[in-house]
Amino acid sequence: MNDSEDRQPSSRRGRRPREQTPLQRALGLLVRREHSRKELGRKLRAKGIDADEAAVAVARLAEEGWQDDARFAEALVRNRSNAGYGPLHIRAELGTHGLDGEQIEAAMATFEGDWAENGRDLVCRRFGEDGPQDLAQRRKAADLLARRGFDAGCIRSATRYDPED
Repeated sequence: MNDSEDRQPSSRRGRRPREQTPLQRALGLLVRREHSRKELGRKLRAKGIDADEAAVAVARLAEEGWQDDARFAEALVRNRSNAGYGPLHIRAELGTHGLDGEQIEAAMATFEGDWAENGRDLVCRRFGEDGPQDLAQRRKAADLLARRGFDAGCIRSATRYDPED
């Protein structure tokens, strides 16, 4: 065996990874998906980063346009509505991310669909194209919609849905 055979290609096993700065860690989180300022700060603190350093990193990313609460909120509204959640659930979830009422209303205004139609689609996926057939099924459908954050008007519309209409 000669010297060149003994040498193995350089690998990372022997090297220590460089420690990432709070800014790099925050950016790493943001490239995966949108995060609210509050959520990003919480995740950085959970990784052992000092609260002040985390706040500085989040503020810098917001200044540079990498983090935007409005963009985050619009994405959350779009994703949750497509997943079958109603406006009450989505508003409450946006509130947990530290957004104020004005930001929440602006994000909700970006929804271009019809909440009652979303509720009907969810009911049809669960109970078939004809929807709930008897009172027990209607109650189950109503409970499902209520758990998913639909208001009474949407629930009423979706559980009394007639495909002929």
